[in-house]
Amino acid sequence: MKVKNTHIAMSVAQADSVAALSSDLFYDIIRRLDGASLARASCACADFRSIVREEKLWENVCQSLWPSTKRNDVRNLILSIGGFRKFFADCFTLIVNKDVPLVQLDMNLLYSEEWMEDGYYGDVDELGVSPSDFISIVDMRFKDKTIYSKVIWGIADSDGDHSWFYNCPFQVDLLRFSNGDGDHEGEVTLSPADGLPLISSIEKERKDGTLWRELRDGTKLSWIVVNKKLKQAANIANWFPLGGQRHWPTDRDFLIRFGSILPAKDILPCQVAECIIVMKFKVDIGGDGEEGHTFLKLTELSMQLEDMGGAHLNGRNSLLVLKEALSCRRSRNYGEVLESCHLYSKAQSEMKEEKMRIENRIDRLFILSGIAAFISFWCYVL
Repeated sequence: MKVKNTHIAMSVAQADSVAALSSDLFYDIIRRLDGASLARASCACADFRSIVREEKLWENVCQSLWPSTKRNDVRNLILSIGGFRKFFADCFTLIVNKDVPLVQLDMNLLYSEEWMEDGYYGDVDELGVSPSDFISIVDMRFKDKTIYSKVIWGIADSDGDHSWFYNCPFQVDLLRFSNGDGDHEGEVTLSPADGLPLISSIEKERKDGTLWRELRDGTKLSWIVVNKKLKQAANIANWFPLGGQRHWPTDRDFLIRFGSILPAKDILPCQVAECIIVMKFKVDIGGDGEEGHTFLKLTELSMQLEDMGGAHLNGRNSLLVLKEALSCRRSRNYGEVLESCHLYSKAQSEMKEEKMRIENRIDRLFILSGIAAFISFWCYVL
């Protein structure tokens, strides 16, 4: 009985000691957590929940994930749209869009004006959004080391004549755009010092693909789009690559593709759009042993939007899709993200197959019409 009472006393003492911990000590413990663990800690007890509301904790988490947020102008932007806690909740979770409709084509609509951009969309004055409303916050990592960061205020090449921007194919190419702030000037390269394997020749790389696997598996990208007018933000890059191509278009080029499936209800006929972010590297391999070198130079980092038919969206429609994406459903489950991409790819393939079937029917119809006209002509002559 005495032993039992001793255990009870020890348990009470331990509970009292935990309860007696100062808020400073709680804070010191919690500030070492990552964002996901920090969110879970807020559900543990009232003390944790109270401390987790501290904005400085979330600022540290965001700066650790996205070095671009350390900039004063970006910090002020985040505070103006709701703070770092809201920013993390919006941008750490990923866009999930499983509402991918089956597009039914028929021969009457295949070449109808309804499917042409100029005949389908409303007036530019009715957009309610402008290129200057959007900010891109981009951070690229390789094996958890940040190798590229850039912030772009507004949409590149949208100044001046907006009618030109609204009606031309939309693309944001970070490496070709300079906003005059000196943000990460110079070339972006990866080397064995960054964790790349040393490859003796391009022929060896073509055979075993070691360099390609290291690049594909070690690269992470965050492309956050912020609408300062609506005070909304979203990550459209999905962190991990969705695909890529080795040796395209030459043996010394690697292409990695990121992106997401965005809702486009009442914007596009197919109701969805694909955000495609392309990252391209030039391979430089030479020598062998310690005197050899292996470098990867970043030659392209761009973002564009396409409809289900593979056509590039123009600037006007891209702004509308991006605006809609900022209020789209999010998830921390990367499997859900991949599922939405697979649903889109399946619907896209089915639409292309249906389009080919319709075009084949039209071709056969023209051929039969030509044969009938030829026979009728000779019947008339004879």
